[in-house]
Amino acid sequence: MSFVIRQSSRSLLRVASKRTTTPIFTSAIRLNSTVVESESKPVDPKITAIVSEISKLTLLETSSLIAELKTTLNIPDIAFSAAGAAPAAAPTEAAAEEVKEEPQEKTIFNIKLASFDAKNKAKIIKEVKTLLGLSLVESKKFVESAPKVLKENVAKEDAEKIKTTLEGLGAKVDLE
Repeated sequence: MSFVIRQSSRSLLRVASKRTTTPIFTSAIRLNSTVVESESKPVDPKITAIVSEISKLTLLETSSLIAELKTTLNIPDIAFSAAGAAPAAAPTEAAAEEVKEEPQEKTIFNIKLASFDAKNKAKIIKEVKTLLGLSLVESKKFVESAPKVLKENVAKEDAEKIKTTLEGLGAKVDLE
């Protein structure tokens, strides 16, 4: 393995010294775990010629080459997950239609204090004070400025609890 690394770094230094007048001491090492030194087979000269031609391409030319190969060979675009797992099988048309028909259930809500009963204003102010951690004066101003968003991005369960609590006190609460 070290023989391969030494040979590749020597060739890189030779190529780098031919391109510039100042020597470049950086080299790239490519380790391929599928190739074993004792079992390496000679590469077909045709493939070697193709690889050398591809290595001369610019980034834009390589991109257009890939696009052309995909269309010519009918290769679909594959999106890999962050974990690098194999892509899932494409759903059939019937399954895709079923998925489109089902609306996504909303799980995050904004809680909006729409209005309140004037008789229970003090209780609602106290509840808003505990929910938001405001002072009594700030809570009073908040409740009096209704309709106003009480909390944003709240989970469904918590939003339902807050809504039932405030509605029990005489407030009208909307979940958006």
